[in-house]
Amino acid sequence: MKASLEIQNLKCGGCAESIRRKLAKIGSLENLVIDETRSLVSFDYAEDSGLSCAKEALSSLGYPTVDDQNSFGQKARSYLSCATGRFLK
Repeated sequence: MKASLEIQNLKCGGCAESIRRKLAKIGSLENLVIDETRSLVSFDYAEDSGLSCAKEALSSLGYPTVDDQNSFGQKARSYLSCATGRFLK
């Protein structure tokens, strides 16, 4: 199955790198594409749990989907994830 998630707080390549590294740890996701300009994360998943795991992972990094709450804590986590991604890039 395919999924395209529009997420919040995606600002740059550092953000994308953090997202890429985190989602790569979820074994059931394949063909990951991150579109920074449209704030989209797309991937294929084999099990329904893959989609929910991806949403949870994105939220834990500070990148909730557009239909989820974007609290101050989420925004702060996204800045930390962005900085980490820039460092590791």
